[in-house]
Amino acid sequence: MKKQSLFAKTPVLFLGALICCALWGGAFPAIKVGYQIYGIESDENGAQIIFAGCRFILAGFMALLIGSIIYGQILYPKFSNLKRVFVLAMLQTTLQYFFFYIGLAHTTGVKASIIEALNVFVALLVAALLFRQERLSLWKICGCILGFVGVLIINLSGNGFDLNMTFLGEGCIFLSTVAYAFSSVFIKRYSEYEHPFTLSAYQFMLGGLILTMVGIGVWEYDHMYKDNGDGRSVVSVFRSAHGKSELFTANAVIVVLILAGISAIAYSLWGLLLKYNEVSRVAVFGFLTPIFGVVFSVIFLREDSGQSVEMVLLALALVSIGTIMVQKKEKE
Repeated sequence: MKKQSLFAKTPVLFLGALICCALWGGAFPAIKVGYQIYGIESDENGAQIIFAGCRFILAGFMALLIGSIIYGQILYPKFSNLKRVFVLAMLQTTLQYFFFYIGLAHTTGVKASIIEALNVFVALLVAALLFRQERLSLWKICGCILGFVGVLIINLSGNGFDLNMTFLGEGCIFLSTVAYAFSSVFIKRYSEYEHPFTLSAYQFMLGGLILTMVGIGVWEYDHMYKDNGDGRSVVSVFRSAHGKSELFTANAVIVVLILAGISAIAYSLWGLLLKYNEVSRVAVFGFLTPIFGVVFSVIFLREDSGQSVEMVLLALALVSIGTIMVQKKEKE
């Protein structure tokens, strides 16, 4: 118990949350590389969702393996906790990423990043007002506002922002944000009954399976039943791909393993941090994810995002100050 209580200490919280956000930020360029390797186009929603589903199924097995090695036994949920695993699978994996991929296909990455940053506010409001897990203080509100301003700066100083809004675009991105915020609150609650590694592993496997099935349905609809469809079913695609080496090259396997590892490690560690800390103290670090995403995209993809070094540093400073403000504990 003493060893686990270390996750409640501020230095461990900062280091653990930074690792999670850096991993998630690195996932953005990794996903783009994966699309390039597997030949998934930007308008192929079905293929993108299938890709995500397979990634999360593998992430579930990796989280199970890592957790079982750490704790010296095979982890599995108690029968009474299967409902909790299902709830997390629907919120954290299925709904979050289904709405995210649909929304991203109908809006820009810039606007998606800004709207996704709202999950910190939603998580704080849900935890404080609906579930009474913590107090809604002025320090927390101001810290979240500063962090959000940092995200605005990192995005508005680049390209791809306008005020056009649609339900399928910005609306779906916001629903993805709500699903993620609720999942953070439920992870904290459910970790009282089940270990975060167990919750992460099995919700990933179940959520990934559901996503894969949904992706197949989207693919079939787009290619088989739309007026401009090409008549290619998922089965025919896999048959034509049978024996082709490009699906199993070293790079193809490595990128999937990296993406699965990012999810397995980051979400499991995030769950541990949520278990021993207030939701707001952990969630506020999420403002760092888009900053890491911009930096890693520039480094690994050589993308010209339009942001200057000064704007990135200013955004990072605001997010850091906001994060520190949220960590301030109230006097009882």
